Amino acid sequence: EMRAAAAEIGERTSGRVTVKYYGGGVMGNDRKVLRKMRIGQLQGGAFAASGLLERFPDLSIYGLPLLFESLEEVDYVQAQIDTELMAGMEKAGLVGFGSAGGGFAYLMGSAPARTIEDLQGKKTWVPEGDAVTYASMEVMRLSPVVLPISDVLTGLQTGLLDYVATPNSAALLLQWYTKVKYVTMQPIAYTVGIMAIEKKAFDKMSLEDQNVFAEVMTRTYVTFGEMNRSDNVKAEAALKANGIEFIEPAPGAIASWADLVAASNAKIWAEGDYTPDLLARVQKMLADYRAAQ
Repeated sequence: EMRAAAAEIGERTSGRVTVKYYGGGVMGNDRKVLRKMRIGQLQGGAFAASGLLERFPDLSIYGLPLLFESLEEVDYVQAQIDTELMAGMEKAGLVGFGSAGGGFAYLMGSAPARTIEDLQGKKTWVPEGDAVTYASMEVMRLSPVVLPISDVLTGLQTGLLDYVATPNSAALLLQWYTKVKYVTMQPIAYTVGIMAIEKKAFDKMSLEDQNVFAEVMTRTYVTFGEMNRSDNVKAEAALKANGIEFIEPAPGAIASWADLVAASNAKIWAEGDYTPDLLARVQKMLADYRAAQ
């Protein structure tokens, strides 16, 4: 899809805009890519939302732990705030083209996690730069361990990590499933992918070329979101076929987790560099949506 998008952009701009990708992490982790974008070595990158929080913290709204309960809720909220978030990114010096849902992250580990007590003291992965998830882990009395995504498999292999929270498709793709035995069937957080281009680089294109680039990339990211949903369904079947056991949380466990985490989310949002009313507005959208069901 990305190669096709690059080819279409090149063709429709008569070669004025060329898109060159560096895959497989050769440019380093998200932080290094952002640094290279700042100094002009790169003009943009494809990130998980957590990778862009140092430039635009509001993007953590989609990944707030235990905020969303279903993909339908995500769609309802996303339709109302995605444009606002992209405008906020632009003010932060980045141009985005909508977000591609990566699916819900589920808790996976070598021991079953049905209650909050099962998790206490357990070493659980947190992506670099994700202060909100870190605080949520602490409030649930887990031991958060910050690692770049490239080090997670080693962390699971060596016992540095007991649990990861990740979508099924990512667990399969990154081989993390080879080191876990159980998946707790409770959506922990929603994951999104975003392409970000430095605004100063984007503005060097003519308006006509900017419009072509934006149209193609926005369409591509919608397609990614659709593909990821179907990939996650297939990945769940593949994990089960590999002997991974999908378990339900104990009755009442999620309510106690959710209360703790909601308080943590609100505290972080109030104290951090976020748009003050964004979380409250999203919570109101979710309350309205749930009341209408």
